[in-house]
Amino acid sequence: MVEFRIDRRSGVATYLQIVQQVKQALRLGLLTPGDKLPTAKEVVAATAINPNTVLKAYRELDREGLVEARPGLGTFVRRSLARPGAAAGSPLRVELGAWMERARAAGLDREDVAALVASVLEESYGSPDQTGDRPAGDRPLHDTAHAAHEAAHEAGHPAGAR
Repeated sequence: MVEFRIDRRSGVATYLQIVQQVKQALRLGLLTPGDKLPTAKEVVAATAINPNTVLKAYRELDREGLVEARPGLGTFVRRSLARPGAAAGSPLRVELGAWMERARAAGLDREDVAALVASVLEESYGSPDQTGDRPAGDRPLHDTAHAAHEAAHEAGHPAGAR
């Protein structure tokens, strides 16, 4: 089950934060086809956001073919975005965790790590607008540093999933 965390100071629309967190959980294999997302009522109780915001996020995920609403039953994951190298316990994830520990030991704070990760992402992958790799609905380029900051923040606590 995903536990959403809303950052009201991020500048990212609340519904997009939900979409991004679901996609992150799908990429990490924390949500798999058939899993049920929390109901709008459950999300509202946990986050104190408007139920229409949750429904808007779920409609966006449905439009992208990632989830499907089943009337009277809930919203369920339709397909995964997981790749073997990103799964919890994968060698790459273990290496990244070790790297994060070395960065912390070297005195880098979250913002330093976020800037470094964003810089390497740009060097390695280029801008999503240049490469055409970004699927519809993914975060825009100006949110790359925010995403890297979140990745640094969530090292060891992926996608808000519990």
